[in-house]
Amino acid sequence: MTTLRSFSLFVAGSSAVWALAACSLPPVEAKPADRADTPQCKAASSAWPAKVAGFEPYPVTTPSDAVRAWGERPESSVIARCGLTPPGPTTETCFEANGVDWVQSDLSDGRRYTTYGREPAIEVLVPKESKADASTLAAFAPAAKKIAQGERRCS
Repeated sequence: MTTLRSFSLFVAGSSAVWALAACSLPPVEAKPADRADTPQCKAASSAWPAKVAGFEPYPVTTPSDAVRAWGERPESSVIARCGLTPPGPTTETCFEANGVDWVQSDLSDGRRYTTYGREPAIEVLVPKESKADASTLAAFAPAAKKIAQGERRCS
């Protein structure tokens, strides 16, 4: 006969095993961009979303607040970095989402979205394995808006 006490011990033990398994996954390898230590990136990183596509933050290999990841595994985690050189005029897809202009670049293993007209730029990497998509960018609007919009716009 199972008692509430033994069930509670089972649940607690299962949670401990799950926590140990989660800790054994390697962090996402990501390094800060060249201008990650700017005041603009400090402001933007203070507004990183709590969740992205329903996922909690995932550990990264750098202690920099200007780099963050969200997901369940390294290969499917969405990665955001602040401090990049903003893109210049481009023929790549450029669009506005939630008041922020983004340039979309197709990569062999996913997509890169880079803020357009903000300096420094924020980059959001979305792997193919991720459940995130372009609508995920809405989560990054508050952080991106911490960096002033310059003269360049998508339209």
